[in-house]
Amino acid sequence: MNGITRETLFLSTEQPERERLALLKQHFPNCFDKHGAFLPEKMAEILHSNGISTQKEGYSLNWLGKSYARVLKDTPPETLLAEDIGHNSLPEHRNSENLLIKGDNLEVLKHLKNAYQNQIKMIYIDPPYNTGSDGFVYQDDRKFTAEQLAQLGGMDLDEARRVLEFTSKKSNSHSAWLTFMYPRLYVARELLREDGVIFISIDDNEQAQLKILCDEVFGEENFVGCYLKQSKVGGGNDSKFIVKEHEYCFCYVKNINLTQEMYIQHSKEYLKRYKEQDEIGRYFWDTFARPGLKNPIIYDIVAPDGQIITNGWIRSKDRFEREYESGIVRIINKSNDASNEDDLDEGIEWSVQFKQYLNPYGMTPRSFTTDFGGSIDGDKDLKNLFKKKLFQYPKSVKFISTLFSTIFDKNALILDFFAGSGTTAHAVMQLNAEDGGNRQFICVQLPEETDKKSEAYKAGYETIFDITKARIEKAAVKIRSENPDFQGDLGFKIFETAVRFQAALNDDFEQIQDDWVNKESAALSDEQLHTLLTTWRVYDGARLPEKVQTVDLSEYTAYYCRQHLYLLAGGFHSECVKALIEKLDSDKDFIPERIVLFGENIDSAMQKELAQAVKTYANKKGLNNLSVLARY
Repeated sequence: MNGITRETLFLSTEQPERERLALLKQHFPNCFDKHGAFLPEKMAEILHSNGISTQKEGYSLNWLGKSYARVLKDTPPETLLAEDIGHNSLPEHRNSENLLIKGDNLEVLKHLKNAYQNQIKMIYIDPPYNTGSDGFVYQDDRKFTAEQLAQLGGMDLDEARRVLEFTSKKSNSHSAWLTFMYPRLYVARELLREDGVIFISIDDNEQAQLKILCDEVFGEENFVGCYLKQSKVGGGNDSKFIVKEHEYCFCYVKNINLTQEMYIQHSKEYLKRYKEQDEIGRYFWDTFARPGLKNPIIYDIVAPDGQIITNGWIRSKDRFEREYESGIVRIINKSNDASNEDDLDEGIEWSVQFKQYLNPYGMTPRSFTTDFGGSIDGDKDLKNLFKKKLFQYPKSVKFISTLFSTIFDKNALILDFFAGSGTTAHAVMQLNAEDGGNRQFICVQLPEETDKKSEAYKAGYETIFDITKARIEKAAVKIRSENPDFQGDLGFKIFETAVRFQAALNDDFEQIQDDWVNKESAALSDEQLHTLLTTWRVYDGARLPEKVQTVDLSEYTAYYCRQHLYLLAGGFHSECVKALIEKLDSDKDFIPERIVLFGENIDSAMQKELAQAVKTYANKKGLNNLSVLARY
């Protein structure tokens, strides 16, 4: 149709690959032959000529289902996004920037991709550990024939059949777990900012596989380290060989060259000793002697009265002499010094001391710690809110807060797509209340059913999502009561994945092109139209909490968000077109770049009239960016 573009949302499974191929062709056109086939040898030659080494040999992690996992990372979502309007309209949630999303996390991550790509500062996840007793099974209800999967995944027919066999039944093998994790990590990486960081908790069952998988997804050079965290103390009666009291937390960044240093914030007790200050910063006088060191640096220091002091020192003689001249090191009579209660120079008259400066950002975190908060602390956090145990092995607020505090960004957007009991949301709100930050969270949780015999089910929580939601609400109340002066965000908005209710979304695109003018009006409810609006505006780049403005066009309600005007309901007529042009001409704050209409609710004649009117107005005003899109 002249002046109007047509689009069927979530139709193509090949679009991401086409985008990557187009990028390669744009920058390396000479690496393709006349038939469009990529020439890797030519690419290697170009890289080598620019001083970039290439390597033919290497290693990778392979498993049954890897080709399928690669397909899954690029397939479009099979759902829509719906808003919990009742919850989100409540005063405590109406203006919140925090999000709790119900649904399969892979679906949610794909929905978030356009609006949140390169926006997330930090991700923390505590995925299933695949212990055999944690309930993890992989079952996939996506419908592919063996022939379709073989073509999509670039595999032979026999492999495709084997993949479909294990993905269609409940499996907890290493291959099943890796197939589950790979597409989620891949999409999550695309959401991270260039200076973003991801933390992943895991135990011995999958830590070896996870390390190599993350090397592939994030790049081996972007591995920061692994925390070895004490998770419990004792409890060895059920262990046949070794009592496992620890678990791991991998840390990767998106780009190691753009990632700032990590620090743990100082405690109030730690700061008390830094009582003095100069032009460099806060400091205290620490002892220069370290006689207890395994290999101390031993040399003589001459005191002001000529006395020779011999000891094991913390720094070299050359450095001592430089810092003594600059005033960073002093030699003081111990009888006149009351500033250093921890002096180690016992039995001698003189004390050699140096200025121990405070790092204003914090302390560099250590890879091994017993002070991160184990499962007992996580249990206590939940029991303080619910008065009973509703969740197995919850992470502690202390542990998550410590990870968050290593990222010196009080405005960070934080994502947890295995939200579980809701510790991440709790930790974000708690840390904001403590340091005045404005961090926001996005938490995703599947509405997995609780065991009917469990305390959670008996307490009225039929799904894990119900626990997550209640935990955030109770934590907010507690934080508000303990911090009455805190004015930060303690609310959260709820969204969820919903079935794709339009038949048109499942039609073949070519058939839509032939029949689109004959489509009967889709009798969708107001709630369904709102779901379309939510899905479309996020697809078009608007964050979920962003405000949506209603626009009256001659008693027809349109919706305006992020320079997009959405026409969804039926009943759009010529007076609406006239009202739209008048508003474009008179309202300086109304500057849409795209008008998106629901093609099944607006007939072809009216679409033509709208497109022609917009085109005429755009030409008159020189608005090259204004366009009309019919979406199905």
